[in-house]
Amino acid sequence: MIYNEEHIGLQETARRLIDGEVNPHVDRWEADGIFPAHEVFAKFGQLGLLGIDKSEAYGGMGLSFTYALAFAEALGEIHCLGIPLAIGVQINMATPALALHGSDELREQFLRPSISGEYVACLGVSEPGAGSDVSAIRTTARKDGDDYVIDGGKLWTTSGTQADWMCALVNTNEGSPHTSKSLICIPMDTRGVIVERKLDKLGMRCSDTAQIFFDSVRVPQRYRIGEEGRGFVYQMEQFQEERLFGAASLLKPMEKAVADAIEYARERKAFGRSILDNQVVRHRLGELQTEVELLRALCYRAAAEYTKGKDITLLASMAKLKSGRLSREVADSCLQYYGGTGFMNETPISRFYRDCRVTSIGGGADEIMLEIIAKRMGMTGRR
Repeated sequence: MIYNEEHIGLQETARRLIDGEVNPHVDRWEADGIFPAHEVFAKFGQLGLLGIDKSEAYGGMGLSFTYALAFAEALGEIHCLGIPLAIGVQINMATPALALHGSDELREQFLRPSISGEYVACLGVSEPGAGSDVSAIRTTARKDGDDYVIDGGKLWTTSGTQADWMCALVNTNEGSPHTSKSLICIPMDTRGVIVERKLDKLGMRCSDTAQIFFDSVRVPQRYRIGEEGRGFVYQMEQFQEERLFGAASLLKPMEKAVADAIEYARERKAFGRSILDNQVVRHRLGELQTEVELLRALCYRAAAEYTKGKDITLLASMAKLKSGRLSREVADSCLQYYGGTGFMNETPISRFYRDCRVTSIGGGADEIMLEIIAKRMGMTGRR
């Protein structure tokens, strides 16, 4: 897959917004530990960038996922990973199932304002004791008349302190772990929704992350996305877009880390010559850039296959695995060439070093990706 002029034009639109309205404020938002999601999302929404591959009937552009991937790559121009993460939640984690399986009424109520940027969305899957093991979630939704009454809680919820609604995975029956779950839209101002605290994280500092409890939260059954008991399947579908979007959003930050390291190593002197005069440094940086290009090719292929309606579980899992491991490798290697300067918070590589670490954890840990890959290759382990 090669981007055409329309893909490139979309990326240029995103870059202008990023350069003018986002990057000038990133350092302050990082220091504050939060960015104004409603304000920022409204600006992206005004340009149609929060609904690139969503239906025009609800304010989207109606374009293929390849355009969403091009946008993900452009988000890598932001001088942190926290804001791209939050935008990724908005468009590729909390809303794909709603766009695909939700009723017209539900899409009008939650999808349209999420595409416009009026609403901030969050995804409620992870819980204490149920991170990568999605089947282990314990939050329940029991029927009471025409409503669901929800009890339980969610953890590590991106944008949780600012969100207007949550796409929540909950247990709606006592069947098998894979058929007992449903996705439900929960307005965050509903009585009984408790935002317990904003979590203090190693990286992604400007993206707020919350712990949330549900105490007899009552929502109409019509807020359920699609069929009851199909939530696990819908969530697995959402994961494919999430994982591919996340991998693509890391391409530019990795390239920037390599380019910045080259410039610093060229100027930095040690033992009478620049660091870049050492062959081992040049070769390492060249190798890292080669790996980034290989990941880009994998992302492009997966997006092209996804657009054709093919199952990309294997390719998306590979991209997720590789992006997490490669970003850590790039961050660690490049920081090393800065010496003590790289360990200072004022140096951009230190932020990338902190921010990228969660990639190998969130959205399915490396070990989960490897197990998916192994199963798709016909390998199964004994329990």
